Amino acid sequence: MTDVPAVLERLRRTTDTIVGEQDLIDRLASGRRLRVKYGVDCTAPDLHIGHAVNLWMMRQLQDLGHQVVFLLGDLTTRIGDPTGRSETRPTLTPEQIEVNAASFLEQVSLVLRTEPDVFEVRRNSEWYGSMEVATLLGLFSQVTQAQLMARDMFRDRVAAGREIALHELIYPVLQGYDSFAMDSDLTIVGSDQLFNEQLGRHFQQRLGAPPQAVVITTITPGIDGGPKQSKSLNNYIGLTDSPKDKFGKLMSLPDTLVQTYAHVYSELPLEIVAALGEAAAHGGPAARDAKLKLAAAVVTRYHGANVAKAERAAFTEQFSHRTIPAELPEVAVKTSRPTILELLQAARPELSNSELRRLIRQGAVSIDDQKVLSHDRHVLLTGPITLRSGSRTFHRIVADL
Repeated sequence: MTDVPAVLERLRRTTDTIVGEQDLIDRLASGRRLRVKYGVDCTAPDLHIGHAVNLWMMRQLQDLGHQVVFLLGDLTTRIGDPTGRSETRPTLTPEQIEVNAASFLEQVSLVLRTEPDVFEVRRNSEWYGSMEVATLLGLFSQVTQAQLMARDMFRDRVAAGREIALHELIYPVLQGYDSFAMDSDLTIVGSDQLFNEQLGRHFQQRLGAPPQAVVITTITPGIDGGPKQSKSLNNYIGLTDSPKDKFGKLMSLPDTLVQTYAHVYSELPLEIVAALGEAAAHGGPAARDAKLKLAAAVVTRYHGANVAKAERAAFTEQFSHRTIPAELPEVAVKTSRPTILELLQAARPELSNSELRRLIRQGAVSIDDQKVLSHDRHVLLTGPITLRSGSRTFHRIVADL
């Protein structure tokens, strides 16, 4: 635990900023086990490899003997984190919170170790559920209105004439106090959580505890080269995606993102990362080969080298040789002249209409190997056809009249 330069070097690969870096150095040098805060609200979890940047950094610390304290914000979930929101979040029932908490634990265990000596689960209802009103008001008294209104999202709402509910203003206060209550030494978050976690440092200092360090991690564009990964934009690689889907999505990356993704989402040596970026910049077969190496590296990280080798072979066979899987799931439609959108709705019911239209715009939809670019184009079903919707998703479509 005491090789401080080595620990910092590993963290810095996917770090933008460290707030309280000297605090972190001093604690690492002390040789004691650090308590690493990982806090989540129990809203519907759908973690992707962007979230996992933080998790892998925590895993590295666990492997050195430090402890991740997984804080389920079961009480603050009832308030709703206003981060990134232009409107007030809806509240969840206790039953929904428990279901989501269980799903969170299942997903983070894909990366984090969960042995008791390196993983602890806490809930902030432990301290807020029994806190007296006088104590709570005492916490509020230590944060000013000016501090809260310094947050850009609150200023933006005021400027736009939109309401800010009182419970939203106190949310950052509660998240900040969590750090004191759970004795956090370090938290690893995206830049959107920096304000709340700096309030954690504020409370720790005010209440006589050493302030936590805050590591701000690197955020990348989504797999389409646009905004950061998001389920609503369908531009993400989910932690629970199959190895096949992870591999296929990485092969769809813009060439310009190969080096960035290799740097942030793989464990490839940095000299190889640079070489992949240089190869991708040439386009054509060189870029394809660079993506194959990137995709194999990411799949190896989550599923092992043997699985990655099999997925690479399958991808190469299917796309380099233009083969279509011999066995395709069959989908029957109730019309002989459906639109492309209707075909997709039948084959991919898990996707919204906006996500299906986005696949079409991205050129990811074809009929019998012919790309289609219009969602309202009609198809005449005189016999079975092969529908591709995404890089590696095929269905056989038939008319059931």
